[in-house]
Amino acid sequence: MQPVGRTVGTVRVLVVDDSSLFRRAAGHVLVEAGFEVVGAAEDGATALRLAAELRPDVVLLDIQLPDQDGFQVAAQLRRAPDPPAVVLVSSRSRSDYGGMVERSSAQGFLDKADLSGPRLRELLTQDRPPATVLLGPEHVQHREHPP
Repeated sequence: MQPVGRTVGTVRVLVVDDSSLFRRAAGHVLVEAGFEVVGAAEDGATALRLAAELRPDVVLLDIQLPDQDGFQVAAQLRRAPDPPAVVLVSSRSRSDYGGMVERSSAQGFLDKADLSGPRLRELLTQDRPPATVLLGPEHVQHREHPP
């Protein structure tokens, strides 16, 4: 049984990073892997606005943003009705953040150099905070979006 407001289809992703180069590269990698990139944001405020407007299934979220850190953005996203899954990304090692990643509401963490469609799908299928989208595009449940 599917949750109300969800249908099966392609996983919709919002990419959030202050580097336009990374946003473009991540978008390309994800589209090639079968994800739908529905938007991109360069800072936390834009990410929150676009997440509310676009209602992505997943937010790929850089930890170091110019206006607020990714942990703060992830916490705000988590409070939204029907929140997206959040995967934190950084060019720094996970260990550089101590236990902050584990204590966050994020579904997981990826080193930017390790970003790939299969790796993102693997993170999304792990058991973590109850939320959102957790399977590949052929099985994923995601929000219905208005035309």
